Amino acid sequence: MTYTAEDIIEALTQMRNEEQRQVLCRFFKTGKGEYGEGDQFLGLKVPQTRSVARMAKLHVPPEEIKRLLYSPWHEVRLCGFLLLVEEMKAALPRKGRADGGAPRRREIAYFYLAHARQANNWDLVDLSCPYIIGQWLWYTADDGAETVLDRLAQSSDLWEQRIAIVSTMMLIRHGRFGDALRISLKLLDHPHDLIHKAVGWMLREVGKRDTTLLREFLAANYSCIHRTTLRYAIEKFSPAERCQWLNYNK
Repeated sequence: MTYTAEDIIEALTQMRNEEQRQVLCRFFKTGKGEYGEGDQFLGLKVPQTRSVARMAKLHVPPEEIKRLLYSPWHEVRLCGFLLLVEEMKAALPRKGRADGGAPRRREIAYFYLAHARQANNWDLVDLSCPYIIGQWLWYTADDGAETVLDRLAQSSDLWEQRIAIVSTMMLIRHGRFGDALRISLKLLDHPHDLIHKAVGWMLREVGKRDTTLLREFLAANYSCIHRTTLRYAIEKFSPAERCQWLNYNK
């Protein structure tokens, strides 16, 4: 069967929770002047939203997903992005089978990029871009595809900038670190705490797999690394080494 945006919204709305809504509004900084100003919540936990996405996966047409992405409700937008994650998952190569999914992966990635600014809070970014843009970049042979990350990093939109760095998580997991280091370098002087944390997070992921490479990056750029970024990046170091880097960064 085919699900419409109304079907998805009805399923999510039936689980709304006023007490949880108030918690989420505070947690995601929806107050005046905060990064999530004006966002509206139904009060659902992520597993609840995932359950609806799993129910409807691969049976929601693109135009209906688009309607979800432009909903004023945070959880509805999240469900739209999770549906795109499921679409990308279905288009990935399967062991022992010829890979005919490249055009579909490109289509999904470009659909995501066209509506990326609707991922307008950090959870919407983090739960979607590694599994859509990251997967596409890992499997693609498209000329110039990697420049997508650079364009996003140079965007004036905070969320597109976070997409640029967090998308590299999937590449890091496959042992490809250059993209993460390149985008980190572009964002080191960013003014927002959400980017400081995201860059530090990705650097930490690199360091889990190649500690020497992380140390070299930190040593080469320590003078312009934000304190928050550094703390995140060195989280897995020994207490003594963390102390050394934090003192080094003063």
